[in-house]
Formats: sequence, C-alpha cells, structure tokens
Amino acid sequence: MSDNVFVVSAAMIPFGKHRGSSYVGLAVSPLVDALRDAGIEKPDVDAVYVGHSYGGMMTGQRITKEIGLGTVPTVNVDNACSSGATAVHEAYTAIAQGLIDVAVVIGVEKLTQFGGGTLPLSPEDREVKQGLVMPAVYAMRATRYLYENDATAEDLARVSVKARRHGALNPFAQFRKEVTVEEVLAARPVADPFTLLMCCPTGDGAAVVVLASERARARLGTPNGMRVAASVLHSGQVAEGFRDMTKPEISYESARDAYAQAGIGPDDLDMIELHDAFSIAELVYYEAFGLTGKYSATTLLREGRTTFGGDVVVNPSGGLLAKGHPVGASGVAQIAEAFWQLGGRAGARQVDDARWAMTHVTGGGTAGLDHGACTVHIFEAA
Repeated sequence: MSDNVFVVSAAMIPFGKHRGSSYVGLAVSPLVDALRDAGIEKPDVDAVYVGHSYGGMMTGQRITKEIGLGTVPTVNVDNACSSGATAVHEAYTAIAQGLIDVAVVIGVEKLTQFGGGTLPLSPEDREVKQGLVMPAVYAMRATRYLYENDATAEDLARVSVKARRHGALNPFAQFRKEVTVEEVLAARPVADPFTLLMCCPTGDGAAVVVLASERARARLGTPNGMRVAASVLHSGQVAEGFRDMTKPEISYESARDAYAQAGIGPDDLDMIELHDAFSIAELVYYEAFGLTGKYSATTLLREGRTTFGGDVVVNPSGGLLAKGHPVGASGVAQIAEAFWQLGGRAGARQVDDARWAMTHVTGGGTAGLDHGACTVHIFEAA
C-alpha cells in the first residue's frame, strides 16, 4: 500500500421500515447525494462496490444503471453483516494499490422482505439446523458474561438506554425515542437474559461513501475528507468444542492489527461505531478494543465514560440498537457517521474535537467460527 486514501463524501437515508421500496429505490437517492456532495461527476468514478446480503444477483448493477453508471465496473460483496464494510475495504485496497482513483461504495438492505423474526441463515449449517440463530448466540454470550463478573441485566439495559439517548439526536436513526432502564427490563422477553429493547431492530436502509486517492482529491478539489488510516478484514478461525464466547478473538485481532496499521492506540480514539447487534456486544467489544481490561467494561458504562463528555464516545449515531441494522448497509453507515463526526458536521450529536474514529462490524453465524468476518477501519480527520 502506497497511496493515501480519503473518504470524501457520505450520504444515507433514515433507516426504518421502507416496505414500499426496492433495493434500487433505497439506494439511488443517497448515491446521487453522495456524488453531489463530493462534487464528483459520473465520468470520475472508476469502480463501484456494493455491500448487501439479501438483494439477489446483480443488485449493484440494478442500482448504478439508474443514474448512468452502467459501464463502470461494479462488484457485489456479500459478507453477512460485514458486507458494506468489506466493500469499503475492497475499494480502499484498490485505491491504495494505485489501481483506481475514485470508488463509490453502496451499502443497502431490505429486511422487511422477510416479514419479521430472525434473519435466515444457511440451512446447510449444522448449528443453524439446531436452532442456533443470532439472538440465541448472543444470549449465550451474555449469560456467560454475567456469570463471570459483576455485570447485571441492568447493565445490559444501560447499554440500550445509552444507544437510544444517542439515537434520539440522529435524524437517520430508526428509533428516536429515549427509554429508561425500567422500560428496557420490562420489555417482551426474546432470549434470556435479553428483552426486545436489548436487540437491534430489523429494517431497511442504504448508505453511500465515496473514496478517493490523494491525487484525485487534489485534482477534483474536494474540500471534505478523512484519511483512511487503517482498513483490516479478517475471517474467523475454526475452533471446535469449547470457545470462550466472552472473548471474540476475531474482533481482538482485527482491532490489534488496525491499531498497528494506523500507528495509534485505543487511548487516541475520540469515537467508535461498533457492532452492537445485541446489548452484550458493546460490553464485550470495550474489552476487545483495549478500552479496558477483561471483565471491567461495566465500569466504563456505569461511569459514563463511553458517552458524550467521557473518554471516548461509543456509537454516537445510536448504534445498531437505535439506528437500526439493515445488514448490508450498516458498515457503510458507520463510516458515514465517522465522516460527519470528523468533519464537524454531526449536528446535535457532534463529538467535541473529534480527530480519530474507529468503525467495527462483524458478520455471519457459521458453525465452528466466532464470526465469519470482521472489518475494522480507523480514520483521521483531514
């Protein structure tokens, strides 16, 4: 890797239940907005990468042809919940290697097509056949975590309360109403110890970012931007039998490698957008990212050190718990949030003096793997 790579534009639509929209209908508007915001014309685009999991064949081509990008090389990326972030990683790699100068990355998903319930997983997977869907996996993780230390169900609820408080400030969030610990605990049970409000909602959405090389940024006169300081993609390691579910090794290793690539440590971060599909995930990832030691995440949460005014603001967007989780779009939306934060354009949820941001998203439930994929990015304000 030799060339600096920048995110120069971002756009998205509010996440929610857009039952009347198609994949194309969800993505075209933010695609046009992102190109316009960057001041980039269609002939400037060298490649398009599209992250989605349930859009079917040629989802990207169906979107790009609507605005006349039909001749531009378009790559569809399916990496479960990490699809959008993986698409960004692919775009970053191509630019950093000097193969292209400008790439558009689209993340899009329409989950209302399934009518609710847990997301469909591969029927060929032996654990899926036994009913090990994602709420059950994370519930097992939460049960073990609560057993191993002084964390309580109230702590799981506090994660959701913080997410909703942040989401209330975000016009793109699916849920914009604050909740209390009591309301979270009293919500409908899903998988012990989770209630409904400890689980991310299903919904639809799309987000778009534009990446450019340093020379393209100078040539096009793009005023906005944040530098991609690290882009790391890992796949899971097979471990049959016992696995410590409170220590997701794929996230530990991805964060470690991202810090090394960026040349910074966890204390340098001003904000993090992490994969909080269920409330336990945030606590586990505090530890995975080196924000605190093993089994001490609740201290950060209880002392308010991961919200505005704290050490590092975790999920200022509201995270998956409040913003929503249309899986193919989530990783790109995280990067859009980082772009707005580092550019001082996040409005009521702006993180003070934000210079360094990290985004993190994992993907997939596959027998024998902690996760199938994990993508971590670190960004520096430019």
